[in-house]
Amino acid sequence: MIPFNVPPFVGKEKQYIEEVIADRKICGDGFFSRKCQRILEDMTKSEKVLLTTSGTDALEMTALLTNIQEGDDVIMPSYTFVSTANAFVLRGARIVFADIRPDTMNIDEKLIEDAITEKTKAIVPVHYAGVGCEMDTILDIAKRYRLKVVEDAAQGVNAFYKGRALGSLGDFGCFSFHETKNYSMGEGGAILINNKSNIDRAEILREKGTNRSQFFRGQIDKYSWIDVGSSFLPSELNAAYLCAQLEEAEKINNDRLASWNLYKEGLRTLLEKGIIETQHIPKECQHNGHMFYIKVKDLDERTRCIAFLKEHKIGSVFHYVPLHSAAGGRRFGRFHGEDRYTTSESERLLRLPMHYGLKESEIQKVVSVIYKFFGMAE
Repeated sequence: MIPFNVPPFVGKEKQYIEEVIADRKICGDGFFSRKCQRILEDMTKSEKVLLTTSGTDALEMTALLTNIQEGDDVIMPSYTFVSTANAFVLRGARIVFADIRPDTMNIDEKLIEDAITEKTKAIVPVHYAGVGCEMDTILDIAKRYRLKVVEDAAQGVNAFYKGRALGSLGDFGCFSFHETKNYSMGEGGAILINNKSNIDRAEILREKGTNRSQFFRGQIDKYSWIDVGSSFLPSELNAAYLCAQLEEAEKINNDRLASWNLYKEGLRTLLEKGIIETQHIPKECQHNGHMFYIKVKDLDERTRCIAFLKEHKIGSVFHYVPLHSAAGGRRFGRFHGEDRYTTSESERLLRLPMHYGLKESEIQKVVSVIYKFFGMAE
């Protein structure tokens, strides 16, 4: 079986976890947490990076930091994971879904301005598959309307837009280190804070609403309850696992990009004949090989292709069911304008196996089976 995903493992994870156990400090914000945060700060040039228990928690922190209130509107694509919306719904916001671009599956930046009302508080671009949204346009709109920008860069670690790290361009960015991501701690994430004025409050929110972080740094002689908050910091055991991979970030990145390029080259004939479409990378974007997907004709063809791959012991999956079509999406949000691409494009998209250490022979088999499905020789 060629699995769709294998969690990354580079070799030092076990050693680092054993070091944490030997040190008898397994709660958060220890040596490995701090090292992970430094590596991510160097990678992204963000003012501050804080590890969180998940990408979901990173998003929930941004909803607090942007002071989302009951009745506020937040604009985002419907083609995203539920956490993107839930983070703001929990604060009482109404989600305004905008259509996507069919080439990148990212929010269509040209539709955002028309979706803005007097209630709009924030824009949440989602960098699908580690390919950056058109951030210059989004940031310009946000500046003119005085809106916050929260980048959902869950899939965008070590990916860039015009040379700047995804997650570092808006007011806040959010990473995920779930086991399906390029770098993993099982469950985990990070919040990128790109304005120094937000750092102190972010630390307080992350520490259950207390100024405990300042106490541990010796800045105050005792800590107390300051603000709302929750327990957003992860175990040191998780951080140790992640640290081993962040130390090898470029090795992992290069491996995934090599696999991505092998898929692209192998499927070129199908692409040129118009039988499938493959991922588009705008010239201003540097992606991270997070996924390789193809688009087939329609939902029926995708269903048959997934079943055919499974028969040949190849794991493949579709992705998000658009949020606006779900019961929660109808309850907590609305779709602005026409759904030209969100539903139709989501029904065509099929994700192929992609993970660190994927063998060239495995990619060749996947490619060969796809040609066979379409009744063609390679």
